[in-house]
Amino acid sequence: MLQVKLDTGFNIEVEFALSPFHRRFFAWLIDATIQGTYLWLGSKFLDALTSFRWNDELWIVVLFLLPFICYHLLSEIIMNGQSIGKMAMQIKVMTLQGGQPSVSQFLIRWLFRIIDFPVLLFLGVASGYSTWWVVIFLFAGLICTIATPHSQRVGDLVAGTILIDLKHRTSWQDTVFTEVESTYQPRYPQVMQLSDRDINTLKNIIETVKKRNDHDLALKIADRIQSKLKMNSDQDSLEFLQTLLKDYNYYSTN
Repeated sequence: MLQVKLDTGFNIEVEFALSPFHRRFFAWLIDATIQGTYLWLGSKFLDALTSFRWNDELWIVVLFLLPFICYHLLSEIIMNGQSIGKMAMQIKVMTLQGGQPSVSQFLIRWLFRIIDFPVLLFLGVASGYSTWWVVIFLFAGLICTIATPHSQRVGDLVAGTILIDLKHRTSWQDTVFTEVESTYQPRYPQVMQLSDRDINTLKNIIETVKKRNDHDLALKIADRIQSKLKMNSDQDSLEFLQTLLKDYNYYSTN
């Protein structure tokens, strides 16, 4: 299993398992099957409409194709870095800093799918409409995934994202939010100086500390945060990090 050490927003390296290539492939295959089924059923439905003509109703064709074209973009935004295929294969998109990607990063990954998965180019070569030398671009995404140390395709390199393996973890939370008791009393208002991405990274780090019983990592992160926020705490390092997480959620929802 390939591992990657990511430098978090607190200048601490945390290790994650990279998604193996075969799981990425099967995730893509599942998503492609879903997209193909949508096209097949949708075209059958439109053909069944006696008044529908593909050449005359362009706007309907565009609306029909939008879910197919935007499937991966919308899935990863709505499902926090996953599509149905990625969820089935237990893999997920995250940033090189160990946090949740932004909408712009998901958008960049999606735009570069035309290079990483050049379906139209493949069809052009197969049908003879494209010259033979463009075939080298058909494997750009595959070559990039194999050659790069973090197994990134072109879209990942540009967006600053990677695909991680969720199977090798005890618990993974997809958002910065966690349940807070109604009677909870916050202790550290300084936590609001941190961004959502910092908190999301913090949540992932807490899960890593619990999984590996790595109190040295918790201590390093706690020291970094206290230095960054110019604060002190009498709690032990893990308890301090968990309190920060609860405080952030308390202040964010009240």
